[in-house]
Amino acid sequence: MRPHAMASNPAVGDVTPAVLAIGRPDFPNILIDTLRRQAGVGHCMVFALTRAGAARCLLDVGNIPTGGDLGAAYAGQFHESDPNRDTLFEGEGSAPIVLPSFAPRMYGARYRKIFFSDSDIVDKCATAIWVDDTCFYVNFYRITAQGRFGDAERARLQAIAPAIGASVARHFQQAATATPDQNLAALFATRAPLSALTPREQDVCRRILLGLSSQAISQTLGISVHSTLTYRKRAYERLGISAQNELFAIVLRLLGGPRA
Repeated sequence: MRPHAMASNPAVGDVTPAVLAIGRPDFPNILIDTLRRQAGVGHCMVFALTRAGAARCLLDVGNIPTGGDLGAAYAGQFHESDPNRDTLFEGEGSAPIVLPSFAPRMYGARYRKIFFSDSDIVDKCATAIWVDDTCFYVNFYRITAQGRFGDAERARLQAIAPAIGASVARHFQQAATATPDQNLAALFATRAPLSALTPREQDVCRRILLGLSSQAISQTLGISVHSTLTYRKRAYERLGISAQNELFAIVLRLLGGPRA
């Protein structure tokens, strides 16, 4: 049995582009492209909420022209009247949170007018994850032209929500100068089972995750292709996996863990 393999998880690999974009300037565009492809999401907004009452809009990307104004309004005052607030704060320190399905009656009249009627939003799904004292609240929207999320799209969002939430949290935690390889290096250095690999096995696996071919890895590390393949085989054996998508699965699982 492979204790770390997750190939049976339908979300494995589906959000890989967003995971690999963590720390990069194009992360917002890659994130929304991934969400559109996987679940027909029209717009995505991310807020950071704290116990002390602070709120910030971290990301606003998609097909809602007034998204920036909505983000500012929510962070300014409306986060306090969000009906999902209790669910978010009750979930502090637990696993990633998937919010209940959107229902207009959940919201007050003024909130509903500004954030849904005036903005042409007809449906919403959301997930959240706590990292230390910050809640990363990730919202997915559809506008009138798209119609509401279908059952299959909601199921897809539920499947990928933990990985998406963890990726968003990790992205906004990184220093602006951090590169994807630096992010992966930190993960490999501190989190089991990746930290159990030898330094050279880690080097090879990190470059696999960055999308490099065996030939490119060999050139980058100054070793033969045969050596690259040998290090990859040994690393996979240590991890109890047999394929690249299972390596991605381990990274996604670690990103979604309590120390993400």
